[in-house]
Amino acid sequence: MEYADYIDWIPRRLTELRLQKNVSARDMSLSLGQSPSYIGKIENRHALPSMTGFLYICEYLEITPQDFFNTQNNCPSKVLEITREAEKLTFEQADHVLQLLRDLNEK
Repeated sequence: MEYADYIDWIPRRLTELRLQKNVSARDMSLSLGQSPSYIGKIENRHALPSMTGFLYICEYLEITPQDFFNTQNNCPSKVLEITREAEKLTFEQADHVLQLLRDLNEK
């Protein structure tokens, strides 16, 4: 992806992940200690976050920067939650869950 592509993609990705968390742009901005319009400005392509701001955004969304940029992972916070729960399974249970996931991905 080229730089210009990221300028359009980052705001879309942020919006997608924020909506998955079911939080308004204003509430997210305030939770990050920013002005009420902070996230809205990013999502509307009027600004980009600083590197520090981006890291705080990822922390708020409970994802890693790698997760943010992973275009194949549509819902990184849910994948992380699934992983945490899967770690508690027995081998047999994990095998069943894996087969279920494979079946779902075939559809």
